[in-house]
Amino acid sequence: MQISFPNEAPEYSGRELKVAFPALVNGELMWCSITAEALEDHFGAASPRLEDMVGAFDAHRPRIEAATRRLLAETSGQCLTLRSGYVRFYEANTRA
Repeated sequence: MQISFPNEAPEYSGRELKVAFPALVNGELMWCSITAEALEDHFGAASPRLEDMVGAFDAHRPRIEAATRRLLAETSGQCLTLRSGYVRFYEANTRA
């Protein structure tokens, strides 16, 4: 499975408390997202405000994309949302 991430600006939804970002999976564009909770718990976002969410996403984009790549591979390329628990699991298993 080929997975890449276009260098496009993420989109924040304050209503859903998620930051969405594009992924190309086998040439097909899909939107993935990460929850505000995950950004606060693991990537240093200070609050659910737009500036804090997008700033944390941008500062840690390589780590977020790595976790997304693994989850996409595990779900056969299904659209997904990264949640705090998965990020915790992923990071614990990549450091071991």
